[in-house]
Amino acid sequence: GEVGAGKTTLCRCLLEQIPENSDIAFILNPKLSAEELLAVICDELGIAYPEGAVSVKVFVDLINSYLLDAHARGRKTVVIIEEAQNLSTGVLEQVRLLTNLETNQQKLLQIIMVGQPELREMLEGPEIRQRSQRVTARYLLGRLSKKEVSTYVKHRLAVAGMHGRLFAPTAIGKLYRLKGGVPRQINLL
Repeated sequence: GEVGAGKTTLCRCLLEQIPENSDIAFILNPKLSAEELLAVICDELGIAYPEGAVSVKVFVDLINSYLLDAHARGRKTVVIIEEAQNLSTGVLEQVRLLTNLETNQQKLLQIIMVGQPELREMLEGPEIRQRSQRVTARYLLGRLSKKEVSTYVKHRLAVAGMHGRLFAPTAIGKLYRLKGGVPRQINLL
């Protein structure tokens, strides 16, 4: 989704609804090397690694061992990467390689990448066909319609304690025209 479309809000909502048997690695800043990304995943999942570890193999082996143990205990593991359009090509390839961690029956790791429209372009380029084939679902978080803006404003006001109508329909229409249905812009106005 575009800047201000509500991607981070959606992630927070998702995190509040994660089942008890799930372990989450939530990565907010993916401007990392492949080794740093793997270290952050280990940190988020509580996987200990040797001091000064810099080898991709060491991290991947530790993550794979963790995933096999989690699977045996009936736990699901999910990595959520925010601002994924900032992943370098090398790090994006490492993310793809993490999807190879599996048993004979199922994948051991689910990866959710959240980003701006540039992410879609990164995943659909001809030179990275293997990555695109690994994506099982894509969703574009678009702008709100005029009707959705009205519902959105009512909800935000209700959460703030307002009951009843505060804005006339013409004001909502003007808000929609001025801010084009972008939630963050609506919030600011």
